[in-house]
Amino acid sequence: MTVAVLYVVSTPIGNLDDMSPRAVKTLQNVDLIAAEDTRHSARLMQHFAITTPMLALHDHNERHKAQMLVQKLADGNAIALISDAGTPLISDPGYHLVCAVREAGFQVVPVVGPCALIAGLSVSGLATDRFSFYGFLPAKSSGRKQQLALLRDVGHTQVLYESPHRIVATVADIVSVMGAERQLVLARELTKTFETVYGGTALDVQAWLLADHNQQKGEFVVLIAGAEPQELDEIGAEEERMLTLLLAELPIKKAAAIAASLSGHKKKALYDRALQLQGKA
Repeated sequence: MTVAVLYVVSTPIGNLDDMSPRAVKTLQNVDLIAAEDTRHSARLMQHFAITTPMLALHDHNERHKAQMLVQKLADGNAIALISDAGTPLISDPGYHLVCAVREAGFQVVPVVGPCALIAGLSVSGLATDRFSFYGFLPAKSSGRKQQLALLRDVGHTQVLYESPHRIVATVADIVSVMGAERQLVLARELTKTFETVYGGTALDVQAWLLADHNQQKGEFVVLIAGAEPQELDEIGAEEERMLTLLLAELPIKKAAAIAASLSGHKKKALYDRALQLQGKA
């Protein structure tokens, strides 16, 4: 094991068979493990016969502990960072530690593995060529609706995490703000015994969730389809002014193409309007 390195180690989000041999070896060979909850992680350590000492590193003590861990690296120790489940830093502690370690000049190495965000996205059936992740939305409905309003017109897939006691309210807010027909997927309890992936319109998903209380339990990845592109068919005064200026210097086809590129309107609609402006239609 290389000394004076911080290893960011992914651990299972449910199924222990997802623990990689490299992750086990890393945790066995480092000098210290920084764990989000040492009591929770003790079960994982016991299962894989890992006896490395652990210390707690969570949201409330991370800034304080970071400098102490940097000093341990300076003393030649190798350290692993783990969260309760999945990949550290993804809606979990670790950001301040990683920043402090990098600023101190020490190497940070990822030991890759499970991540609920990627797992949910991979089975959602929604577009994956581009997506955004927002972690947990605000706990109160008013703040949640404000955030959803900002995302309403985003054209790519949006991914959230949600807890069981807020999932019903969050889906209701999605229906209210983004519309009943927006495509929505809930990925629940991924890799665990009661894993469920359900998708449809936001209204369908809401009805499914309310119909079965058991489906409201567990941790959720919420995936929202991107907004459909808006078609701008109505040519306004500004577009006409633009066309008039372009037509003074360019052929109709070229003027319409440039106006379409600048305004977002369909080239065909602009071409037809250009013909009208020149009295040719």
